[in-house]
Amino acid sequence: MGQGQYDLASVAVNRYVHAGSMTAGCHRVRPGPGEYGARMDLHEWIAADLASVRGKLFDSVAALVPQERWHEQADAGGATIAGLLLHIARHQDLAVHVAVRNHEPLFGVHRQLLGLGDRPMGVGLSEAEDRDATALVPADALRRYVEAVFDSTAAWLEQLGTLVLDSVPDISRHLTERAGITVDEFPWLHRMWGGQPIWWFVQWPVVGHANAHVGEGISIRNRMGLSPF
Repeated sequence: MGQGQYDLASVAVNRYVHAGSMTAGCHRVRPGPGEYGARMDLHEWIAADLASVRGKLFDSVAALVPQERWHEQADAGGATIAGLLLHIARHQDLAVHVAVRNHEPLFGVHRQLLGLGDRPMGVGLSEAEDRDATALVPADALRRYVEAVFDSTAAWLEQLGTLVLDSVPDISRHLTERAGITVDEFPWLHRMWGGQPIWWFVQWPVVGHANAHVGEGISIRNRMGLSPF
């Protein structure tokens, strides 16, 4: 790697790290030019963060709450496990496939199986759960959709070049043309995601946002009396 390339890669690495990478217990140090390969591998970090949030979501939440209870509100209030899973997958799907890659969302393939064929394309994106919508979603189909999103993101990250992490996609055009998520309907999403580089999408909509809702899911699990501890 030439010095100019190293400098660009180091900027991307440090922006990702200091923006708040969610992998716990890792002390990360910026390497010198001769230490890049030995001291750190950005792709390993990102892959570890993604695997970590996926493991917590499935092992600590989905696996411990029986699927027949995924639509249940703990204490008769708040979000459901189904709502959280749909919300996490929809944000990651939209961030990676649409906003960054300018592809069709996987949601389009799974929409009918999820029972949401006649629902708006923005279903599941808002922080407040649409209970009328999530009540329609079969647990098995939902699990397959969430797994497909994580699988696709992991495969994309394996091929992602470090030097493109500072690239800024045309978010509003991609969201509107590929997913029908317009500025008028979702101004907050366009505003939040607009002008952000690729590393930000990995660090926040993919990892940070999911981690926040994993914590919520663990709280729901515990309030259902299903804590393993």
